[in-house]
Amino acid sequence: MAVELHMTDLVLAIDTATPAVTAGLVRRDGDRLHVLAERVSIDARAHAERITPNVLAALADAGRTMADLGAVVVGCGPGPFTGLRVGMATAAAYGHALGVPVYGVCSLDAIGGLTTGETLVVTDARRREVYWARYRNGARTDGPAVSAPADVDPGVATSVAGSPEHAALFGLPLGEPSCPTSVGLVAAVDDWSQPPSALVPLYLRRPDAKTIAERADIAQEGASR
Repeated sequence: MAVELHMTDLVLAIDTATPAVTAGLVRRDGDRLHVLAERVSIDARAHAERITPNVLAALADAGRTMADLGAVVVGCGPGPFTGLRVGMATAAAYGHALGVPVYGVCSLDAIGGLTTGETLVVTDARRREVYWARYRNGARTDGPAVSAPADVDPGVATSVAGSPEHAALFGLPLGEPSCPTSVGLVAAVDDWSQPPSALVPLYLRRPDAKTIAERADIAQEGASR
């Protein structure tokens, strides 16, 4: 069943896939997007502590309430396991409580979708690696993937967007934006006329955390050697 939003419905956009904790209110008016308010905190260790205050602050800045929301958009990564699941769980909770659809998008698209020309987008993947994807005039042409910076082929990219610290490794001009933005997240939704798919985190690699069964298997393998 189609879930086409009203042309001026208000969308809450959130992302915790990078050190930036992003929350913003975007009004859809046909193909035009209007950012009413946005709060961004840069703290890789405070995703859980900052996401709800940022959402509430953005609502207050825009003079709106939760009851005004028509949909939620959330970045599904790629990103580190702990931070990423904070945003996705928060988005799912809002959607369930409010009875509104929740759309998941690639967090790199919320950066690369706003770029022009040939652009490489990189974000911190920790372990001395980066998450990356290449874009041509806002459309993704390769990725997302996770690699050591030395193994990333920038192709014909003429600029790098995303994490400034990691962008500097490629010797290309630094572009914008440096993190997922509210308008970038909303713009990354492919089709508003269709029901959203289930939220699926884009980890690109296994999380560091192990289940009890996995730890037992590892211990047993070590003992048998």
